[in-house]
Amino acid sequence: MFSQPHTVSFELPRWIDPYCAQYTASPEMQTRMAFVTEAARRNVQAGTGGPFAAAIFDADTAELVALGVNLVTTQGLSMLHAEMVAIALAQRVLGTYDLGENTERSYELVSLGEPCAMCFGAIPWSGVRRVVCAARDADARKIGFDEGPKHPQWAEALRMRGIAVVRDVGRDAAAELLRFYRDSGGVIYNGRRGD
Repeated sequence: MFSQPHTVSFELPRWIDPYCAQYTASPEMQTRMAFVTEAARRNVQAGTGGPFAAAIFDADTAELVALGVNLVTTQGLSMLHAEMVAIALAQRVLGTYDLGENTERSYELVSLGEPCAMCFGAIPWSGVRRVVCAARDADARKIGFDEGPKHPQWAEALRMRGIAVVRDVGRDAAAELLRFYRDSGGVIYNGRRGD
């Protein structure tokens, strides 16, 4: 007899809450990205997931709304990319599926890497008004990750929807972390590249 779960849930690593408590709102984009990059590093070092992290911040006050890390291999769900986790958590924290519905507030997604095909698809419906990225798509592909068939002018496509895109903020540190993950034997999952 067919049976399926009626709920799907995931657990965040225990280190996340104490780490988030250390964050102090900063108007400096580099500082917010450094916070995200360090979260990705901790995720790798703690063995709680892949080398990616993302956070939703209030774009005006720089207050942290939610931090997500990659949980694909540890939680066994392919959709648990850091961006998807951060968006889902922020929507729960703010009580809305549309982070852009309140026109008095504006939210940004700060991510260790440029969005893959799945995360790119989720961004317009999330309601964020700005996406800030460190590592490039090519940096993730270089170590073997499959970023999927993404729109070649993805950044311009988001801009045309009113979503600002800022690239290469802390790229060197992010690319170094990706290489560290690969070189230390980290799992490169879904590395089929459409071949």
